[in-house]
Amino acid sequence: MAHSFTDDDEGKKVINADGETVGLVSDVTHGTAYVDPDPGITDKLMSKLGWSDRDDDDYPLQENAVDRVDDDAVHLRRTRSL
Repeated sequence: MAHSFTDDDEGKKVINADGETVGLVSDVTHGTAYVDPDPGITDKLMSKLGWSDRDDDDYPLQENAVDRVDDDAVHLRRTRSL
């Protein structure tokens, strides 16, 4: 079941299948989550406060890359290598 991203998801960590934090949800627009791969303390605070902080370095999170979403984080699926 696909997760429909909302403003409540802003500020959540993005964690890969190995349990490593790879970014932060910086913004959600029209159900698309945008990930900041290198958030600073200001970015984290702004996201937690619900203030959009998306910039050119942020990228849209592909729906098929998401394994699950919990209260604190977005967990990514393991990608298959060729």
